[in-house]
Amino acid sequence: MRHILTVILCAILFCPGAFAQTDKKEVRAGNKNFKKEMFNEAEIDYKKALIKDSLSNIANYNLANTYYSMSDYAQADRFYKAAQDSLDRIGKGADNYFNQGDSYLKQRNWGGAVDAFKDALRRNPDDMDAKSNLAYAQKMLENEQQNQDQNQDQNQNNDQNQNQDQNQDQNNDQDQNQDQNRDQNNDQNNDQNQDQNQDQNQNNDQDQNQDQNQEQSGRDEQPKISPQAAQQMLQAIQDKEKETQEKVNKEKALQMLSKQ
Repeated sequence: MRHILTVILCAILFCPGAFAQTDKKEVRAGNKNFKKEMFNEAEIDYKKALIKDSLSNIANYNLANTYYSMSDYAQADRFYKAAQDSLDRIGKGADNYFNQGDSYLKQRNWGGAVDAFKDALRRNPDDMDAKSNLAYAQKMLENEQQNQDQNQDQNQNNDQNQNQDQNQDQNNDQDQNQDQNRDQNNDQNNDQNQDQNQDQNQNNDQDQNQDQNQEQSGRDEQPKISPQAAQQMLQAIQDKEKETQEKVNKEKALQMLSKQ
């Protein structure tokens, strides 16, 4: 940050009417407190000067430097901009832009810093500090843009990977559903086969029962023989056997006679 402006300097550089309404007492008090690093008191003094003359460029510029020293860079930017036009007219615009560029560096606003230091160099091309700060700001801006591009590429890759993972999950879900469908079909087929086997077994049991019933019915339906009929059948068999034995004996006797 460049130095503050003093009342004496302003009295020499500014036109006679520019500070006619400015209370130099408050500005001198603010400068004294600023040098002692009593920034809160300096802020109050410069604001008092602005109450008496809101267009006081020296009060705006020094108040901006006070906020810069208090690390309130947003307020510093506000008062640097308020003082810029008048400071350009008296040839002090380079210092104002230089301090504004420093404020942007503190805020890591690399683009704003680049523009501010370029404006400072347009007004003072031999300012080596401004050249150095401009090179630094440009380098940081380049790095920031590269990081943004890398992050964008990384985000795209992450999105692609996420999409691939989602597709893989969907494929896995489809495969799982197909497996479940196959299992369900197999279970249904097994159930159908079991039902068919049960029906077949039931039919076989029914057929077997029918056969047994028919066999039992056949046995039950055989005619019963009375004792007298059984006795007659037995006597007939015995008579038949006796007749057969007599024939055999006769044949044996004839054979014996033939031999004699």
